[in-house]
This record gives sequence, C-alpha cells and structure tokens, in this order.
Amino acid sequence: MVKKRRLHGVATATMMLLATTANAATTDLLIGIDSKVAYNADGQYNTPPGTDAVLVLDIANPLRPRIRASLSLMNSLLGPPTNLQITPNGRLGLVANSVVPVQDGTAWKSAPDDKLFVIDLAANPPRLIDTVTVGKQPSGLAISKKGDLVLIANRAGKSVSVLSIEGTTVKLLADIPTGNEVAGVAITPDGKRAFAVMNTANKVAVLNIDGRTVTYDKAMDIPAAFNPYNVDITPDGRFAVAGSTGAGGLNNDALTVIDTTGPHPHVISLSTAGRGPEGFGFAPNGKWMVTALLLGSSNKHADHAYTRNGEAVLLSVAGNGTLNVVNRLPLGGLPEGVAFSANSEYVFIANYIDQNLQVFQIKNGKLAPTPAILKLPGQPASMRGVAR
Repeated sequence: MVKKRRLHGVATATMMLLATTANAATTDLLIGIDSKVAYNADGQYNTPPGTDAVLVLDIANPLRPRIRASLSLMNSLLGPPTNLQITPNGRLGLVANSVVPVQDGTAWKSAPDDKLFVIDLAANPPRLIDTVTVGKQPSGLAISKKGDLVLIANRAGKSVSVLSIEGTTVKLLADIPTGNEVAGVAITPDGKRAFAVMNTANKVAVLNIDGRTVTYDKAMDIPAAFNPYNVDITPDGRFAVAGSTGAGGLNNDALTVIDTTGPHPHVISLSTAGRGPEGFGFAPNGKWMVTALLLGSSNKHADHAYTRNGEAVLLSVAGNGTLNVVNRLPLGGLPEGVAFSANSEYVFIANYIDQNLQVFQIKNGKLAPTPAILKLPGQPASMRGVAR
C-alpha cells in the first residue's frame, strides 16, 4: 500500500507539472503599454501616471490574435521597443522598466528606474512572481537561445547587466561597465558573443561570453552610424544589424551590418530602409528582416518632416549579409514593436498613437496586408516574442 501511495503521488506531481507547462505557450507575444507619454500637434508631452500594463497576446491563430492576460506593470516608451522578451521555453516573460514618472510642480518628468519584472506565463492567469533590481534605466534586453542568460542594456547606468535564469528564478550576477550609454543588446545564437549599441558614442560594443561570465574590451568597439538605438542578429549568427535613428529631418537613417564571426567583428556594409528604423527584427528562417519606420510621426505637426503615419519595410537578407528593400506598406502613427510568427509567415507591428496591432503576411516574396487589426487597451510602446 505504501508503494502504491508513493507511485500515485509521483503520478499526481507529474500531471501537475505537465499541466503547468502546458499553460506556457511559445505562441505568446508581450506588449508593453505606456500611458504616461502622449502626442499632439505640439509633439511629445508627459501626462500623469495612468494605467500602464503588460499584455500577454496569444498568436496561435495569427489572423485572430487575442489578449489572454493584462498585468498592471509600469512600462516606458523611452527606449528601444526591445525591453521585454519571453524565454525560449515560453515559461517566463521579462520586462525591464526604463523610467518612472516624477512630479515637477504641476508637470511630470521621467527619472531612471532599475527594475526588471519577472512574469510566470505558465500560471493561469500569468502573474508577476519577482522584481529584480538591475542597472540604471534598463532598456533593450536579450535572452540567450539556451534560455539561461539575460543581458540588459542600461542607458543611465552606462553598463550591461548580466543575469542568470534557473527554472523560474532570475538572479543578477554582474553589472559590466561600458563607459557609455547602452540602448540595446543582442546575443549570438551560440551564446558566445553579444553586441550592444552605445547610442551616444555611435559605437557597438562587443561582449565575450564564457558560460555566465561576460567581459567587455573597449578596443573591440565597432563604429556605427549616428545614434545606434537597436540591434538584432541573424538566426545563423553571422551578422548583426545596428539600426540608427539620429539623422533627423528628411534624412534617411542607416542600418549598419556587422560581420560577427572571427576574432575581430567589423562593419561590412551600410544600407538604409528609410527614416527612423527604431523597431525591427529578423524572421526565424533568416530570409527576411522587417523594420517599422517612424518617418515623421513623432514630430510636431508644423515640422516640415512631419507625417501622420509610419511605414513597414520588408528587406531580403542575402548570404553575404546584404539587406535589400523588397516592398513597403503603410502603418499607423509611431509604430514601435515588430515580431514574427514562428513559421516566419506573419509579421506583427504595434502602432503607439493608433493604439492597435497590424498583422501582415509574407506572401509570394512580398509583405502583404491582412484584414487583421487588433485594437489595444492603450499605447503599445514595445512588443516582442520568444527568444530564438
């Protein structure tokens, strides 16, 4: 009888574990909602704290995405739209909050925060399980393909935070000084290197990774175009692209393509998709890159470079890393986050001013619109899916 009870207990525990794991979905996206920064004819302005949130979006049916959870957590537009990501197994969602609102007389201003929110996506409903203190003004973050390491770019902290993941425990291991603001970071698929964009220095830092030990050698810094703000790496790990957003006016911004291999990573080409490629990403199959151009949608309406809407651009990725524009489609106002479906067929882009999500399909080698447009309960400042 004792043996039977023990076996029954093991079976019950196993079933509970399987049920919990089943709730974790690799078809989720995270969307960060910011209610504190708004836009009108005079441009950007701060508002009193409102109803920030992190949404968990189920895209199992890409043409019918649904919000399966909303967590009342602070999020910020001030930074690249890569301050959040899901672990490769779909279990955890990590969200870095860059700034907090501070009242200044009758007005509001932003001050650096230092918090990373850890969300259990397997819980029903998903819930916050921890808040980890990291570097100052954490912005873009990256989770390794193995799912055991997190790097966070800290703008005010001028550093990169290194964290470990073990099960549902996320722990700060170190803070690596860079001497310059760091806006975004990306890890190569083999987990041996990372590339971090230092936006005010117009450079890309190369980080070497040995297990969970991360080192930075300033001598390996790579030059980039003005204000590199976001960075991503091709699925095969051969190339990194740093997207710059500082040209201003009607001037196109540059995409700096870096050869990540060999002892000395270096720039191999410059290309452009247009103005303000703040949000972009590579398809899991490595064939495509999509960027959401801001154009002039964040400008004052009287500005000569103002546009009401942004633009989606599909680029092909050649075997030598060359990026070529394939086609363009209109977006809403101030498009930020970009995410792909796991099969590389669908693209999701969130529009901050319009408070909605557009779904596109890559069809016959081109980006095509679909009827799917999801209204969101607030302004989407960032969006990302599973680390791959």
